[in-house]
Amino acid sequence: MPLDTERTAELVTKFRTHETDTGSPEVQIALLTERITYLTEHFKTHAKDHHSRRGLLRMVSKRRRLLAYLKKSSLERYRSTVSALNLRK
Repeated sequence: MPLDTERTAELVTKFRTHETDTGSPEVQIALLTERITYLTEHFKTHAKDHHSRRGLLRMVSKRRRLLAYLKKSSLERYRSTVSALNLRK
């Protein structure tokens, strides 16, 4: 299930780097985190939904790659994104 339009717009405006930014790593990581959170809750009630679980694993892998790229390119942006999304404990 895709995110609702209001939530997507809210995440984009919070994590964008400039006025027309919709595809920076920060925005992509935020959107993926939101979808991962939704699917994690979905699996608590639908444990046998293996097709969606495959999609979840792909999203987690993509987010991990984006975080690695962001960490390599700009450590400060990486730290601010991780702290804003509460990803690392």
